[in-house]
Amino acid sequence: MILAIDVGNTNIVVGCVKDSESLFVERLSTDTRKTATEYAVLLRDVLNLHEIRREDIEGSILSSVVPILNTVLADAMEKILPGKPHMAVGPGLKTGLPIAIDNPAQLGADLVVAAVAALAEQKGPMILIDMGTATTLSAVDEKGVFRGVSIMPGVRVSMQSLSSNAAQLTSIGLSAPKHAIGTNTADSMKSGVIFGAAGMLDGLIDRMQEELGAPCTVIATGGLARFVIPYCRHEIRFDDGLLLKGLKILYDKNLTA
Repeated sequence: MILAIDVGNTNIVVGCVKDSESLFVERLSTDTRKTATEYAVLLRDVLNLHEIRREDIEGSILSSVVPILNTVLADAMEKILPGKPHMAVGPGLKTGLPIAIDNPAQLGADLVVAAVAALAEQKGPMILIDMGTATTLSAVDEKGVFRGVSIMPGVRVSMQSLSSNAAQLTSIGLSAPKHAIGTNTADSMKSGVIFGAAGMLDGLIDRMQEELGAPCTVIATGGLARFVIPYCRHEIRFDDGLLLKGLKILYDKNLTA
């Protein structure tokens, strides 16, 4: 069993993975002001909440798109799991993923991890959706080569932009309205945010499948995906633990390398 941590711009996803099973998935707020000790306390509390004994954890692995927190969280993991192997997704870590983009060094660690996890379960072509601060769609071809990404503002970012830039539009929740044609301000905003995001995903999936030249398996992850995926017209499988499973695969691959 390992401790796997994925650092996003809004949330830090934390979980323990045993074999290929995620024992739990929790989210902490990403806060660049916190110290290694503060994060160590939070991680310890999460493990205690799920009755995970630290002596049963063999090591940890980190992926991050917030570079300023990399050292902080590495120190935090060493505090709660002293002397055990700790890894980070980045230069020097073997992934086995062929990447065919202009500059592979620019590819986010989270996108690499998701692709590794998905390819361990099935063959391409596939489209991987990650819905967080940004919404990303990653394309993997039939040979398992990572071909590229589409990136757009996330659902919550879009909603906050509406509220902060339009005087008469207030903050709303992420529940979908009953109808696409809203009859009040809140339902109209919800329609645009939720149904609009679903339509955007459907449209991009169509375009990516055309470019890949074949129907694709579509898998979604990320904290906001569960609000939108049910309203998409494509068949999309939701896997909240996708990144954690990918981190476990990379940990095992590099521990024995």
